Amino acid sequence: METEVSSEVSSENVVTSSELTSENASDDAEAVRDVFAMDTYMTVKAYGSNGDAAVDAAVDEINRLDALLSTGKKDSEIGQINANNGGQLSEDGAVLMERSLELYKSTNGAFDVAIYPVMKAWGFTDGNYQVPDADTLKATLELVDPSLIDYDKETSTVSFKKDGVQIDLGGIAKGYTSSRIMDIYKEKGVTSGLVNLGGNAQVFGTKPDDSLWRVAVQSPDSEDEYLGVLETKDKAIITSGGYERYFEKDGVTYHHIIDPSTGYPADNGLISVTIVSADGTLADGLSTSLFVMGKDKATDYWKAHSDEFDMILLTDDEKLYVSEGIKDSFTSDREFEIVEK
Repeated sequence: METEVSSEVSSENVVTSSELTSENASDDAEAVRDVFAMDTYMTVKAYGSNGDAAVDAAVDEINRLDALLSTGKKDSEIGQINANNGGQLSEDGAVLMERSLELYKSTNGAFDVAIYPVMKAWGFTDGNYQVPDADTLKATLELVDPSLIDYDKETSTVSFKKDGVQIDLGGIAKGYTSSRIMDIYKEKGVTSGLVNLGGNAQVFGTKPDDSLWRVAVQSPDSEDEYLGVLETKDKAIITSGGYERYFEKDGVTYHHIIDPSTGYPADNGLISVTIVSADGTLADGLSTSLFVMGKDKATDYWKAHSDEFDMILLTDDEKLYVSEGIKDSFTSDREFEIVEK
């Protein structure tokens, strides 16, 4: 369902003002690959004489990280750690664990790497959707506590103080993956490129004609409508919204963005949150965290961290808010309010 309902920024929405032709120089030669991984369709695109090599390396990296980090694969690193109540993390896993614990503290618990047991209780991990009863949810919530995680930074080992605690790095894995692909582009000497990981877009440099990338941010109301278009370079643009993955039960819609403080889908007045940052891992984690926080707390958080990211918030009364750092690069047919420091 996630693949069908989501895709805030599709590959065709990262558009150029003029189409490339076969007459372009070699620096404009396009290499593109589509791949299915991390439960979503992805597009990797690069320009330049080394574009093909960069795209091949990017796809290999996507598949490597998917096999390593997927909670749904029993033989993955995270799958084994969850099954064995701990273990040693790889270099990538260690980086993501450290970033997850940092985000947990920074967001006052809105980002919670230990959320997996509650996600399972709702059926969001395997598609067997259900509304857990109050007793089940209360017991499960007791496991959603990063203080029950012992992490040794020196040895990259992790262990859980209570049976049933499990971790899920999915909240930042795609953003980390897109940032890794940007590293590959640099290593391969790519002149321009992008990656679209199921709606999580990250762009490298400018377009081949030296103009800025134009990234359209989808409206939650329709896959064919957009909140606006952002002109940017060297940035990740990541959106989270309740419309991405959800189910209905007895006339009530339940989405997959769980508030760790309640165990229920977050209901704090936001429909979608878009984060714009040079750090894809951060953008991924904050898109979920600010959605959980709600507009006022999200705004306060941005004011305290405005040097790290910008944001676009859509509230449930259809009001659009854009942080001042991108006010001149974001255009929309909707009226929007600029959030200032």
